[in-house]
Amino acid sequence: MTKVFIGGSRRIAKLNPAIKGRADSIIQNNYLVLIGDANGADKSMQTYLAGKNYRNVLVFCAGNRCRNNVGSWETRHIKPERETKDFSFYAAKDLEMAKEADYGFMIWDAESKGTLHNMLSLLRNQKKVLVYFSPEKIFFTLKGVDDLLPILTKCDQKVVKLFESEIKASKGVTEKQQALNLG
Repeated sequence: MTKVFIGGSRRIAKLNPAIKGRADSIIQNNYLVLIGDANGADKSMQTYLAGKNYRNVLVFCAGNRCRNNVGSWETRHIKPERETKDFSFYAAKDLEMAKEADYGFMIWDAESKGTLHNMLSLLRNQKKVLVYFSPEKIFFTLKGVDDLLPILTKCDQKVVKLFESEIKASKGVTEKQQALNLG
């Protein structure tokens, strides 16, 4: 069964018709949706899927308690290495979804470090990623880390610098960053 990791920025609380259309394709194909429990894009997509009575959903949660499970779906609790509820705590569940998924669908506001981290995790695991880039209301298909660079050129340089450590960790990106004046 095909598994799709859906995630996105916490600042995105509403799904537009283009995003809903992609979700409808996932529903029509009866793909297993792997989704986190955060507010924002995760909760909005959970609400949309629950409204469609879609049952083929698995909610990943960090620690013992889920923050959101709108459809009362099956859950998978990931035990982070540390109990401090910081970026690493919640990223543990995202890393598991990236490993388990066949594809990714990310809804990105061009600022969320977590969503960028998810895109990179999927790409490092040789998974294709469909990115809805909300500032321009367009989709990008990423097949490799290099495909992320044109999106980053559209981001504020201050934001790009925040992502520098994540980007440098990806094979071959440093030289391309310099060529595009990103690093």
